[in-house]
Amino acid sequence: MHCASCAQLIERQLNKTPGVEKASVNYGTERAHVIHDQSQATIDKLIQRVQEIGYNASELKDDSQARQSEDMARAKEISSVKVKFIISVLLALPVLILSMGMNVIPQIEEIPYRGWLQFLFATPIQFWAGWQFYRGFWGALKARTANMDSLIAIGTSAAYLYSILVVFGLVDGEVYFEIGSILITLVLLGKWLEARAKGKAGEAIKKLIGLAPKTAIVLRDGVEQEVPLEQIVAGDLIRVKPGTKIPVDGTIEDGTSSVDESMVTGESIPVEKNKGDVVIGGTINMHRSFLFKATKVGRDTLLAGIIKLVEDAQASKAPIQRLADRVSAYFVPIVIALALITFVAWYFLALQPLVPSLLAFVAVLVIACPCALGLATPTAIITGTGLGASQGILIKGGEALEAARKISAVVFDKTGTLTNGKPEVTDIGAKDEGSSNEILRLAASIEKKSEHPLASAIIKKAQEQNLQLSEVVSFSAVPGHGVKGIIDGRNVILGNRKLFERERVDLTAISGDIETMERTGKTVMIIGVNKKIVGWIAVADQAKPSAVPAIEALKKKGIEVVMITGDNKRTAQAIARQLGIDRVLAEVLPREKANEVKKLRAEGKKVAFVGDGINDAPALASADLGIAIGSGTDVALETGQIVLVKNDLMDVVKSISLSRATFRKIVQNFFWALIYNVAGIPIAAGAFFPIFGWQLRPEIAGAAMALSSVSVVANSLLLKRWRG
Repeated sequence: MHCASCAQLIERQLNKTPGVEKASVNYGTERAHVIHDQSQATIDKLIQRVQEIGYNASELKDDSQARQSEDMARAKEISSVKVKFIISVLLALPVLILSMGMNVIPQIEEIPYRGWLQFLFATPIQFWAGWQFYRGFWGALKARTANMDSLIAIGTSAAYLYSILVVFGLVDGEVYFEIGSILITLVLLGKWLEARAKGKAGEAIKKLIGLAPKTAIVLRDGVEQEVPLEQIVAGDLIRVKPGTKIPVDGTIEDGTSSVDESMVTGESIPVEKNKGDVVIGGTINMHRSFLFKATKVGRDTLLAGIIKLVEDAQASKAPIQRLADRVSAYFVPIVIALALITFVAWYFLALQPLVPSLLAFVAVLVIACPCALGLATPTAIITGTGLGASQGILIKGGEALEAARKISAVVFDKTGTLTNGKPEVTDIGAKDEGSSNEILRLAASIEKKSEHPLASAIIKKAQEQNLQLSEVVSFSAVPGHGVKGIIDGRNVILGNRKLFERERVDLTAISGDIETMERTGKTVMIIGVNKKIVGWIAVADQAKPSAVPAIEALKKKGIEVVMITGDNKRTAQAIARQLGIDRVLAEVLPREKANEVKKLRAEGKKVAFVGDGINDAPALASADLGIAIGSGTDVALETGQIVLVKNDLMDVVKSISLSRATFRKIVQNFFWALIYNVAGIPIAAGAFFPIFGWQLRPEIAGAAMALSSVSVVANSLLLKRWRG
């Protein structure tokens, strides 16, 4: 593909194919994403449809070998364009010297058969180096449309055919072989530079793919043997030596070490790993040898998931890209019409000679090529998402980028997001001089069957006290309230105020103690036996070190910060004060989080929700932007439009900043893409010639068109300097 209109042409052709529900073609990544009915539209049929209009296609595989062959094909294409450009330069120089050199060396005009020599040098450029434009032109013609190839083919052919007529003596005048020769050479230069730059923009994917080792040492039948990565299966025991890469995801069975996870998470400090800890494929074992069991292999590993996510993001289209696609779809036919109007105005209305009229016609066609328009969005998205991936920020495509730049409010889930999610028991209170150990024993016994984060804190405290726990029968959990069950024949309830109000148990006697603890940000769970209060347990969850600086940074950007939690209002307000959060949504049940997000959106805010990506899925989906935060393999890659691999809340700020920076690049790219067209078309058409004497030769128009594409790609690559 040579421009956005090429992508539009292929997209239209695919969407017309019976059995295709939706097709999207991305010019920047040179990929098509097609939702189709395999029984009606097979892969071979889709490839055939693309070939019918003069392009080629192949099925994209997601294994490393297929990616390697894809990279080789792209390298071969870049090499081919480079060779064509170099040969075109060598052939175009004599044409240029023979046609315009007499202005410097008058003797050149006396060279015999000067026109024929130019014909000899120009023809290979026109029909060998420039054959791709004719092929694209013919494909567009068959599809009853036009693209950039149409503009190049029509423009250069007009100048070439006129020169042929002069050489063969059919008309009098000068030959203009240099127009087609220089024009095609400049376009090839632009394509070569563009292809190289696009390759650099996609370096993040190559680096990610290169993280996984090719082989691994696997323990089979008691013998350690080196096997290819593809032969590893879940359950294999794998030996990792110091300084080598961990091949797949798994858990350590024997040994300890520290692991450099920076290539996946962006975190530079090595992480200590002990027996039972999770290790991630592609990371580096720093110090000691250890044995681990493979749990996820092939496409199921975290690294494979990240690669797939980044590839999908880079192939996606931002909503603003659809505007560019629509513009380019109508742009080329309008340009051809403007070029014809220019020729008619000069030749028939202004009664100018054929040659100036023809040159103005060609210049309009060439200056208006919309190549850069098609590169404006994808090159910025490729660079931005690749940069994010290298820092543990996974942005799922153009829609996420565009949504992030508009965010005016960020809602944080409290437990596990703003806090560590590892609460600890701080106070145990017993009513009527009861035993605090008995309170803890009852609470831990009933919490054994609960999966709530607070349950683990109570059980851990009971284990530290070496308490003997009892069996629980008729256990039931009341979401957002607490738990109930029968212990030793007694009805035991453990939970918050709402649970006891629901059970019609009077809390007056201990309400003062509860309020005192809640004012300090502690979560208080009350315990009752046979409808009577026997005590309470206070638990506190420490805020993450990055919480306060992240909240301050968001406020500086003019973004409102909101905390949402199931805690009661007093506890929630206390924690919010510690963190510097002004607005709190407290006593919100898990299923109600999504509704609270919708209410904020109804206020006219653009809302981002930050959660752990698993139990917050409805709220993440309800927000304008869902940000899933987690660490290592715990992160839910399928949840949220932005996934933060590290447990660092500053990455929330970074993700919004990166999205805004990427979108700014897209807007700047559109400026660079269109300024040449807007400014160049009237000059090329000769609108300013009567007043200022300005006229644009086709060669200069070609250089400007090539410069437009290169400037757009170069501007996108400047995004690599972003540091947050």
